[in-house]
Amino acid sequence: MRRRAVEEGFFRALMVLAVALVVVGLLLIMAIITAKGVGSLSWEMITQAPQGGYYLGKSGGVLNAILGSLALAVGATALASIFAFPVCLYLQQDYAGQSRLASFVRTSLDLLWGIPSIVYGAFGFTVLLYLGMRASLLGGMIALTLVELPIMARAMEEAVRMVSQDLKEASYAMGGTRWETMRKIVLRQALPGILTAVLLAFGRGIGDAASVLFTAGYTDSLPRTLLDPVASLPLAVFFQLGTPFPEVQGRAHASAFILLVIVLIISVVSRMMGAKVSKYSVR
Repeated sequence: MRRRAVEEGFFRALMVLAVALVVVGLLLIMAIITAKGVGSLSWEMITQAPQGGYYLGKSGGVLNAILGSLALAVGATALASIFAFPVCLYLQQDYAGQSRLASFVRTSLDLLWGIPSIVYGAFGFTVLLYLGMRASLLGGMIALTLVELPIMARAMEEAVRMVSQDLKEASYAMGGTRWETMRKIVLRQALPGILTAVLLAFGRGIGDAASVLFTAGYTDSLPRTLLDPVASLPLAVFFQLGTPFPEVQGRAHASAFILLVIVLIISVVSRMMGAKVSKYSVR
């Protein structure tokens, strides 16, 4: 009995330590970025694009990077949803189930999830060169789509899989087809998890820098077409931190603070939307 009590106490302490590390890590990141960024943050930074000599400490802001990041992430999330949603439905027990092909698809998604984003950037850059294209908004969206797709598909699959089998069987017993059951029963019950998956992938995309470094490029102006280069907040932070001017480095922390706020807003919105639609789910 004493041995069991010691083991239980040890693993309980380990769990508390793990939770504390997560919470303290998040609070430290938020505190440091806020402390360093708020002092350099101004209305000019949010509402203006970089002016001449911005990276030498002159006037301007990062509006181009804010709008560019939103355009990249929204476009990539939309493209990823088009492919992730059918994949998650196909992997359900009512369709592919536990077939070898389904297992291969799951393994492929897990492998894609683990690939570093810089590899996606290098792949996208190679494809752009082969097609004779330059870095552009479209190229960045495609690269980010590859980053978001496995995250979204696997998260959606788990959300749909959690729907009670009894609900499906009740629908079949009443004469519902597989598609009617999936559309009217399963998807409605899994909607909170699906929304969370989409916003999770969106948050991953808006904060990624490596995949868009070679595919989206960087510019101080806003893109007019999908074939124009586009700026992003992660790269704005990177380029500003690389300058020797303390004022510009302070703006880098302010840009990081803006990005942090956007990600936090996405997280809060996902929780609120999930809570709002979950009241229609059977528990």
